[in-house]
Amino acid sequence: MHRILRAVRQAAVVERRRAVVAGRLIVAIVVGFGVAQGGVAAGARPTSIEPVHSCDKLNGRTFQIRAAAAHVTSATSVGAANGHSPYCDVRGTIDPAVGFELKLPDTYAGRYLQYGCSGFCGVVYDPALPSCGPSQVGGDFAVASTDDGHQSQLPGFGSFFDASFAVNQAARNDFNYRSPHVLAEASKQIIEGYYGASPQRSYFNGCSTGGREGLLLAQRYPHDFDGIIAGDPANIADPFYGVYLTWIVRANTDAGGAPILTVDKLQPLHSAVISACDGLDGLVDGQIDDPSACHFDPETLRCPPGTDQPSCLTPAQIDVVRKLYAGPTDTAGHHLYPGSEPYGSELAWGGAAVPINGQSVRPLPDNFLKYAAHPIGAPGSSVDTFPFTVDALNGLTQVGVDGNAMSLDLSAFRRAGGKLIIWHGWADQSIPPAGTLDYYQRLWEHNGGLRKTQQFARLFMVPAVYHCAQFAGGYTLNSFDPFPALVDWIEHSDAPDKIIAEQRDAQQNVVRSRPVFPYPLQTRYTGSDSVDEAANFVPELPEGPPHNVIRWAGDYLYHLAGPTAP
Repeated sequence: MHRILRAVRQAAVVERRRAVVAGRLIVAIVVGFGVAQGGVAAGARPTSIEPVHSCDKLNGRTFQIRAAAAHVTSATSVGAANGHSPYCDVRGTIDPAVGFELKLPDTYAGRYLQYGCSGFCGVVYDPALPSCGPSQVGGDFAVASTDDGHQSQLPGFGSFFDASFAVNQAARNDFNYRSPHVLAEASKQIIEGYYGASPQRSYFNGCSTGGREGLLLAQRYPHDFDGIIAGDPANIADPFYGVYLTWIVRANTDAGGAPILTVDKLQPLHSAVISACDGLDGLVDGQIDDPSACHFDPETLRCPPGTDQPSCLTPAQIDVVRKLYAGPTDTAGHHLYPGSEPYGSELAWGGAAVPINGQSVRPLPDNFLKYAAHPIGAPGSSVDTFPFTVDALNGLTQVGVDGNAMSLDLSAFRRAGGKLIIWHGWADQSIPPAGTLDYYQRLWEHNGGLRKTQQFARLFMVPAVYHCAQFAGGYTLNSFDPFPALVDWIEHSDAPDKIIAEQRDAQQNVVRSRPVFPYPLQTRYTGSDSVDEAANFVPELPEGPPHNVIRWAGDYLYHLAGPTAP
């Protein structure tokens, strides 16, 4: 590994010098690969494939897949609007209770895209018709989404927190692993029935629970999709819901049930972290490129004895912050989850570890522990009573192993020609990025090394971006879309050597752009022109090989669920 890093670093220096002599910088380095070419899928739009019959002919039809039947309950023609082309809106169920929506556009050109869901799902998301290239308005993908086998009983945003479905084993199976697979099979059958041919290319794009689903599909159903995006994956599922989320809630709850660290303290805390660690990457630009290099001590914000001021932390609040940065452990110091709140994520703790208007992430672990963490019929537990012990962790994993997406064997996916982009926001306040780094290093160690693994699976770590770039997006960079790069990789064999992240203002104007290179490449400022322009940054190899594997009490989980699981 050291020899590879040293050789590629030397090649990078030579290439950079050549580029400077030519008056321009052309660097597209991927570890172990040398110089590669990449880009966004563009050019003339592929020829549209006409339907073989009208949309309404799908209404009421049943399509048989290998282990179930898909029933179309409605099929409605929708006209062009808001930038998308006309499409046939298909809705239905897959036995026993997997709800779905499938959009079949008039501009369809042989591509299928399936979206993942969030939280405990329970809602059929409106699947967006994407545009992939400057000549394409409205997209030429058939697109689909699913509720993962159940309808939430909670309204609005709270729908994602409802785990009451888990009292039924079939519903558990659908959520844990089955729904994305049967939707892929059913959608392809319906597409063939409508257009007269199955999709030529199939893609999956998910984040959070959808990121878990993406990894699970690559591991268990390697022939379902040609290309998969797994963003901020909740792949260490039961330890995440039952241990990690419980830890961040309990860490910030006093004996009376009130929060110890309050939302008004997040800005001064974040400012202090940025002040301490911003320049570690060699550039003071308001963001931390690699929080794992930061070693901020909240003790520096301690309030004067006996006071509680807006710009400082009380002793109790310092203790909370330390627990959030440390992650869950038992009394002997054993890690119960591979990760913690990253430095730089503090402004996004509101609504998660720190309640806003009484709302926090608490319902997610509480519902999980009540309904899904134990065998059906066994008594549930709660955030207030869960013991942080190795035995308690093992109890969760015995029940929930089917929901994890932690297998390191992607050999069947690789042999099928599949391509995987994993990405994670470095400031993710919900799912610790350290867990994804841990998984990726284990993955390349299991699959013949980093060079071989990057031929089919690449990781992109995005500075400053919060969970799935949703809501506020990030404290500087707040937009990241790897989907065009995945299409390019599949359809043009252009492995992504960089993906551009952006910071957009309220009017959606781009005010900062940065290249994100395949991990473990780092981003280095060239030293000239604007720090807000991606063109002024180049890739740089780290000083040594990555050391991201975290030894924790759930190490055995990486070897339990293989690609032949049900």
